[in-house]
Amino acid sequence: MRRSTPVLLLMLLALLGLAPTAFAAADPPPDRAVRQLDVLSFNIHHAEGPDETVDLDRVAAEIRDSGADVVGMQEVDRHWSERSHLADQPAELARRLGMHVAYGANLDREPATPGGERRQYGTAVLSRFPIVSRQNTPLPKGGPAEEQRGLLEVVLDVHGVPVRVLNTHLQHDSAESRLLQAREVAAAVERSAEPVVLTGDLNATPDAPEITTLTALLTDSHEAGAGIGHTYPVEAPDRRIDYVLAERSRFLGSEVLPTASSDHRPVLARLLVNGKS
Repeated sequence: MRRSTPVLLLMLLALLGLAPTAFAAADPPPDRAVRQLDVLSFNIHHAEGPDETVDLDRVAAEIRDSGADVVGMQEVDRHWSERSHLADQPAELARRLGMHVAYGANLDREPATPGGERRQYGTAVLSRFPIVSRQNTPLPKGGPAEEQRGLLEVVLDVHGVPVRVLNTHLQHDSAESRLLQAREVAAAVERSAEPVVLTGDLNATPDAPEITTLTALLTDSHEAGAGIGHTYPVEAPDRRIDYVLAERSRFLGSEVLPTASSDHRPVLARLLVNGKS
């Protein structure tokens, strides 16, 4: 078939690098920008593996090998005690990995020695992308004996698109408290002006009310994963309690990774995040 003159002209312009913009791979407009993220949710158990050895180098190597852009970590010590060598674990991991870090101290105690650093325990977010803002909010407790939990919120600049990463660790021994906490997390999702990614050790299985409260708003990465997704206990996992959830995103894949560094297996998810209109 004979090619028309306009088609031949467009082909010539393309060869000369003068093709019209409709033929170029243009970036999406800012209000509909799409960014890919590899996100890891990892309860690091203060870097103590099943061998009862505390090894931050081992944790850092596993995170590096995962290729994650963003890591939501739970059970992170900061000068907490001799169990983790009084290390500033979030700062040390950030230094080893060359990543930005935000920390949320849910337990904050007096220094072990006068003039020393405050003893802290909580959650952290590591990111390859700049951190624009951060805040840590205490979550409700079911009683004074329960451990204080918190919600760490971090806004990242992902190649010009703001993304809000939430990271939390819900109460381990009370479904009632977890439900109260999950409702607070859900409220934070609904308030967000940015697309949300949630990482966490939520201490409940997918059919529990505290989880369905969140999955009513957020997509579960396991929908794009293979296998049953069990994460705990590490050596023979029989339940799924660690999650990556997201709003207005499309998950490309999800998997549970092996680990020698913790009592939980981490969850790695790859997703496309859509900037808010």
